Order: sequence, then structure tokens, then C-alpha cells
Amino acid sequence: MMNTPRFLNPFTDFGFKRLFGQEKNKDLLIHFLNQVLKDEAEPIIDLDYLNTELLGQSVDDRSVIFDLYCKTSSGTYFIVELQTYSQTNFKERILYYSTFAIQQQAQKGKWDFSLKKVFAISLLDFILPEDPTDDEEVKVHVQLVETSTKKIFYDKLTYIYLQLPKFNKHLQECVSPFDKWLYFIKNLEKLNRIPNELQENIFMKLLDEAELAKLNHDERYSYEMSLKRFRDYHNVIDHSFVKGIEKGKIEGKIEGKLEGKQESLEEVCEQMLLKGFSPEVIHDVTGLSMNEILDIKNSLKN
Repeated sequence: MMNTPRFLNPFTDFGFKRLFGQEKNKDLLIHFLNQVLKDEAEPIIDLDYLNTELLGQSVDDRSVIFDLYCKTSSGTYFIVELQTYSQTNFKERILYYSTFAIQQQAQKGKWDFSLKKVFAISLLDFILPEDPTDDEEVKVHVQLVETSTKKIFYDKLTYIYLQLPKFNKHLQECVSPFDKWLYFIKNLEKLNRIPNELQENIFMKLLDEAELAKLNHDERYSYEMSLKRFRDYHNVIDHSFVKGIEKGKIEGKIEGKLEGKQESLEEVCEQMLLKGFSPEVIHDVTGLSMNEILDIKNSLKN
């Protein structure tokens, strides 16, 4: 018999924003970011949460919605994203997001184009398709470099990807605060007690915020809905992935695999439409064009 979880799932939208997106919990976010950036940036003393929905410069421009968007007391901008499954053009999406944090710094009148630092940090529940580390390194650190000398060309724009599937340390091996954070994020929902190794003030507060028994009725409802979306999303992707593999094996040819992949994407689209996902989200997940998605949507009505 499966035990009832004691703590929430931090990979849900509700869970992630409850732990890291509330003013009362910004000390958790500050501590986490300081460990991610240890020896790479000045310690964060304080930060302010900013509007997570930014509009384009004209009515025809696309807006963006961040998971978390904040600014430190020293003026550094942080975009923090949680991503549970690989998406088509994922790296391009994060690059696009970072441009908004740069554009927001533009000043009216005479301006010398001086910019503050921007960090885009992505917590991934998957391994990057083109993993540049090609080893067991969890953290991918990306900056603009001069290709011949490998020296940093511009140090004010940084992308950090944390590939959680590569983090396989046992709790007893987690000595640094950074390792403990990764262990928490990856294993929080599985914990049924508070391990001795994690009984530090910052982690005790995180566990207190994550305890399901502490949620009120409305919060519990919001969490259950967020958890349902998370599980539905995983079930759709997992089912389509297996179907694609099965079809590829049956076909036994490259053409068959490609056809199977396309049909799998179309099946993902169909399942997500039936579960109420928007065409924009489906486009991000599958890479199908909006016209293809709308055609599938229309076919379901017939």
C-alpha cells in the first residue's frame, strides 16, 4: 500500500511557487541562488519579486510569463524557471526570455546602454538533448566567450541549467548546501520524515512550508489541481513516447521512425487538447505549428 505523501511535489507549479515565489519565503530563494552561484557572483543580500508577465513593445509582440522574476538589491536580474519535460526549442525559449530582462533596463532620454547582470536559471527534470558536459555534471554554465581563446567576452549574461536526473547522490553523500538543495528538490515528495542530515534552519523552514498538513482548504484544492495537471502532462508524454518507440520497432526503418514520431506528436496534441491545455502550451511541448494544432482541434469537433 502506497503511503500518503507528507510533503508537496516541488515540480508542480503550486509547489514551486509556494516554496520560492512568496515574499515570506524569499530567504529560501536567496539561500538557494547563493548556493547555485557560489564563487561565481557576489552573495545576494536581498531581492524583490517583479511582475512575472512582461508584454512586448507593441500590441503585436508576444508576451512572456516567467515562473519567477526578481531583482537583487545590487540590481542583478534573475529569471528562475522549472521545466519538467524537454520541449522543442527549449534553449531558444530561455534565450528569448532573457531578452525581456535586458529590454526592461532601457532608460528614456540619454542613455549609455550600461546594463546590469542577468541570470537565467533553469531547473530541469530532464537532461539537455545536446548536453555540453557529456558526463555526470549536473550544472551547465553558459556565457558568451571568444571561441579561439575561450575567454569570457561578456560576463553580464549567464545561463545556468541544473539537470536533476544527473543528481544521484545519497543523502549521506550530500555535504555541501548545494547538494542538499538538489537532494531536497528531487526527493522532497518521497520524504516521510525529516532526516538528521537536513535539520538546519533553512531546510526546516522549507519542510515546514512544504508540509501538506499545513495547507488550508483553498491551498489544498489549488495544489491538487496543480498536481493533477502535472500527472496528466507526464502521462500524456510517457504514453506517447512508448507508442512512438513501439511504432519505430515495428517499422524498422528510418522513415517509419520519423512517421511514428510525427504521429506521436499528433497524439500528444490530441490528448492535451482533450485535457484542456492551450494551443500555445501544446506548441511549446510538441513543436507542432499553430495551424497543425488548430487542424487537430477542429478534427476533434467533427
